[in-house]
Amino acid sequence: MAKDPYKLLGVSKSTSDKDIKKAYRALAKKWHPDKNKGNEKAAERFKEISAAYTLLSDKDLRAQYDSGGIDASGQQQNPFAGQAGGMGGGFRNASGAQMGGDMSDLFASLFGMQMGGHPGQAGGSQFRRPPPRPQKGADVRYTLSITLPEAVAGATKQVRMSDGKQLKISIPEGTNDDTTLRLRGKGSPGVNGGPAGDAKITISVKAHKYLRRDGNNLRLDLPITLQEAVLGGKVTVPTPKGNINLSVKPGSSSGKTLRLKGKGVKGGDLLVRLMINLPEDMGDDLKKCVGAWEDQPDPRRNMNINMNI
Repeated sequence: MAKDPYKLLGVSKSTSDKDIKKAYRALAKKWHPDKNKGNEKAAERFKEISAAYTLLSDKDLRAQYDSGGIDASGQQQNPFAGQAGGMGGGFRNASGAQMGGDMSDLFASLFGMQMGGHPGQAGGSQFRRPPPRPQKGADVRYTLSITLPEAVAGATKQVRMSDGKQLKISIPEGTNDDTTLRLRGKGSPGVNGGPAGDAKITISVKAHKYLRRDGNNLRLDLPITLQEAVLGGKVTVPTPKGNINLSVKPGSSSGKTLRLKGKGVKGGDLLVRLMINLPEDMGDDLKKCVGAWEDQPDPRRNMNINMNI
């Protein structure tokens, strides 16, 4: 029997959809097979968590589970479970007498069931259930971590499913963090000939040391040498469509931002901020050269920031 999805995610029935999703993501990161390689217990735990979130993230399924219409595995509950006499003994009236005849026709019209005699018994009655209906298999959920450059330019990745199979994922260009990709028919097998469920892949984009996304614009902190900042020159800049050369003017200060139109995400711009990178060993010659410069005006003189609050 499947475990209670609320207990698996550590939430209550009154928990909001947003907080359920937050709880799932935290547990998925903790128990993800990629972080627990070779740990069968963690793999099983991750599978249970994914199944629980699949049920609770679907409003209709969650409502049916809360009302007792389906169980934790998503299967319909037996509406006649626990009734006296069971399904095979037929129904009796208040005096205990067996019901048949026209009453059989009534139940047949109400429930789509037939009442007939037991083989070898006279006057016995039984229900014949209609053939079980095909049911779609359960959806499965995975979390896939990718780099920001992969999210910006698009990529092809592999996801290892709970059954050990590898699933190829195409990451579209410009994919945002927390995007969910649906792969139809890649989930759990269907029941009674029903179609397979879907695989839902939640994308988690890792932070980058030099690159940030601002809508469809990209912001890049580009290290340059002191020589390039003082004398100018051409520097190589990576973009989603490949490397390009950027002209740096002589005397460029650290923090100066240059805009490359159309070089961001889907027509956005690439904003390149120059960051002067001094060598770890500046050497005596560089120190003498800088020390020989004439006094420079204080670059902070016009900031007008009063911290005496």
